[in-house]
Amino acid sequence: MCEQNKPNENCNCLADILEVIIRLQNCTNECELINNGCDKPFLGPTPSLVCFNTRPVRFFRCFDGEAWSLPYTANGTTGVSDIFRVESLDGCCATCRILIPNTENPTSTSPYVATDSYFTINLDCVGALSCLSDVFVANL
Repeated sequence: MCEQNKPNENCNCLADILEVIIRLQNCTNECELINNGCDKPFLGPTPSLVCFNTRPVRFFRCFDGEAWSLPYTANGTTGVSDIFRVESLDGCCATCRILIPNTENPTSTSPYVATDSYFTINLDCVGALSCLSDVFVANL
């Protein structure tokens, strides 16, 4: 059970899912069919499409269930976002890039823009992970 100020003993379930996402985003297509959840072994609606490069995620805090959100500055605009791209994983620490809404040319396959803002999150502080629909994010 996850309690405030008492980290999880083991972050393996989240780390395993994030590792699959990172491999997919790095164009590793040597996966077995697993399921259609967060660890679906390909990006996009079918394995033959190559126009997706990101599986956006949201993290939810252990102690209150609220989404983690972080500030960013992009193109002279500041704001807060709770949509992220997992970039790397080191044990229970995930490094993520903050994604923001694509306001210039939004499409259903390109709804986000990558920022130059990164953060590292301790997965022991994450109570839940939500995967959003696979998308294409330019300028990664």
